[in-house]
Amino acid sequence: MKRGIAVLLAAVLGITALAGCGTQQAEPTAMQVGAMIGPTAMGMVKLMEEDAAGETAPNDYSFTLSASPDEVTPLLAKGELDIAAVPANLAAVLYQNMDQNLSVLAINTLGVLYIVEDSDSIHAVSDLKGKTIYASGKGATPEYGLNYILEENGLNPETDVTIEWKTEHAECIAALAANPDAIAMLPQPFVTSAQMQNENLRIALDLSAEWDALQAGEENPSGMITGVVVVRNDFLAEHEEAVALFMEQYAASVEYVQENNEEAAALIEQFDILKADVAQRALPYCNITYITGEEMQEKLSGYLEVLYEQNPKAVGGALPENTFYYHGA
Repeated sequence: MKRGIAVLLAAVLGITALAGCGTQQAEPTAMQVGAMIGPTAMGMVKLMEEDAAGETAPNDYSFTLSASPDEVTPLLAKGELDIAAVPANLAAVLYQNMDQNLSVLAINTLGVLYIVEDSDSIHAVSDLKGKTIYASGKGATPEYGLNYILEENGLNPETDVTIEWKTEHAECIAALAANPDAIAMLPQPFVTSAQMQNENLRIALDLSAEWDALQAGEENPSGMITGVVVVRNDFLAEHEEAVALFMEQYAASVEYVQENNEEAAALIEQFDILKADVAQRALPYCNITYITGEEMQEKLSGYLEVLYEQNPKAVGGALPENTFYYHGA
């Protein structure tokens, strides 16, 4: 009897060992991920927390947060980042400069520009006629986006409004504080920071909503887009399954941030992106999103076309080809 039990036990152990050989864990994939401090990184914080807790296997992420696009660009170009959240127009510029070794995976932030004032005079774009607008971002996407919205509403940016361009957003906030009649174009979360200093400051116009109104009825409507997530094509070719898993995990992170502002704000502060009190108030206005596939291409390509018409250099001198837009394996 004892010998029979021993034989049976040995057989069970043998089967278990064979089963173990057939279900080996997938090899971990190390992935270098970059993002800009601000809305383009805020949607990643749940994924960052899960990675720190070892909950993203077999993907193993290393995150790099940068203060400006100038820090991200060389890291992508040199292959020190595999995936990055970057300004939408910078993605197009990099696509040209990196010999098309770049694809867009998703739109992660829609428009974050707002017209704000300390009075109650602006309720439509037409109300900006004859006004002075303080803004920063001359020669970049804020200027091109504002010009497009003004022009499509029948206003000439050169003659119908006076735009005083400042070097930094903080200068625009200072102008608002010094002049109760001042009007400024600011991005989030700077709008929220300014409102926390002056509770009378109001959002007069959401430029993303104004853009959408202009596109209503178009066959292929574009959107005002702040940020996208890109991947190096050489990395994608070797690790397409790992990239697909990243997209799945990142989409879940965005959904968490959208639905849990208070908890997400705590994570945003934990990862040194923004103070929690500012983040919690700003999140509903940061337009953090996750858009892929055909909708992503439709919105982004239309946005890049508008920038190209304003200044071809804003998108790298030429519009990206269809291969720029990743549609999955």
